[in-house]
Amino acid sequence: MTDVSTLAGAQPVPGRRLGDVQTVAAMLACSPRHVYRLADADRMPRPLRLGTLVRWDLDAIDRWIQAGCPAVRSARGGAKP
Repeated sequence: MTDVSTLAGAQPVPGRRLGDVQTVAAMLACSPRHVYRLADADRMPRPLRLGTLVRWDLDAIDRWIQAGCPAVRSARGGAKP
């Protein structure tokens, strides 16, 4: 888990927690590869990309789990309404 305020050039956000794929996999009791599959399929909150680092907002993951892990869809290309 990484605190946003410790990342170079990042603006501190009070109370925001970031975690890597290992942390999220432990929270979900699954493999790191499955976490990436869920994220790629828009079935979980998207990770944040900080340069080459991939991190998830752990508070968003907690809220997602409490909501029953609903599929998260976002607009990706395709026809616009």
